[in-house]
Amino acid sequence: MKLGLTCPRFVWPGGDAAIAARFADVVRGAEDAGVDSFWVMDHLFQIPNFGAAEDPMPEAYSVLSYAAALTRRVTLGTLVTCVTYRQPGLLLKQVTTLDVLSGGRAVLGIGAGFHEEEHRGLGFRLPPVAERFERLEETLRIAKRMWSAEDTPYEGKHYRLARTLNSPQSLTRPHPPILIGGSGEKRTLRLVARYGDACNLFHGADVRHKLAVLRAHCEAERRPYEVIEKTLHMRVPDGRSVDESVQLCGELAEQGIDHVIVAMPDPSTDASLTHLAELARQVRGTY
Repeated sequence: MKLGLTCPRFVWPGGDAAIAARFADVVRGAEDAGVDSFWVMDHLFQIPNFGAAEDPMPEAYSVLSYAAALTRRVTLGTLVTCVTYRQPGLLLKQVTTLDVLSGGRAVLGIGAGFHEEEHRGLGFRLPPVAERFERLEETLRIAKRMWSAEDTPYEGKHYRLARTLNSPQSLTRPHPPILIGGSGEKRTLRLVARYGDACNLFHGADVRHKLAVLRAHCEAERRPYEVIEKTLHMRVPDGRSVDESVQLCGELAEQGIDHVIVAMPDPSTDASLTHLAELARQVRGTY
């Protein structure tokens, strides 16, 4: 089993001026602790699960580029990019640039999006759900095109690209892994089976059932279920012991999860990084 860390909050003593140094501590500490991956959310306002809208929320790909310069090994991605915040061509250029600058460590984490407050607040249109999924599928098609040897126009319902030129090209070949977030059984998991290299579920989902649905979609798409990495995001609350975290990871492994991505209360503290290091050691050695 792989272990990842996500940093969803940027509230630290010292305010905004302290973000750069404390975030650097988190990223370096996570890599030193032995995690396999590092993630941030792609939000414009903080979401209710993690704080108030007014809490600091830096732009995701700027943050990941900073993280790339601070690390040498961990893969880097978003949980997950909202398809409505960037035109596909720009998004693919951003992820490709991250891949090039990190030496081939980028992941495209992407989903349909949901947070109405930040859309309305900063002037982004939040389309109806059906349209968001149409845009998500078109973006995935464009990703495959831009990360290929093709340099041809793309004509879709929502997006039209006269030339799908992508230079520099990604170092990861055939392309950076595509992780699709969400557990919707009719649309999201079907898109995972068709386009994804990984899925991402939230802790609390019926993992066995969701993965059975994914397997059925893979069979319908004639794609091997085993090639898709099954990831899950979970929070580690204050007071949870390492043994409890290890046990939970074991249960998730038995249910079919390959990669657990944790959110710590404050990943910059020595206690959190010690917990993370021991969890990484035991998970890697056991599952």
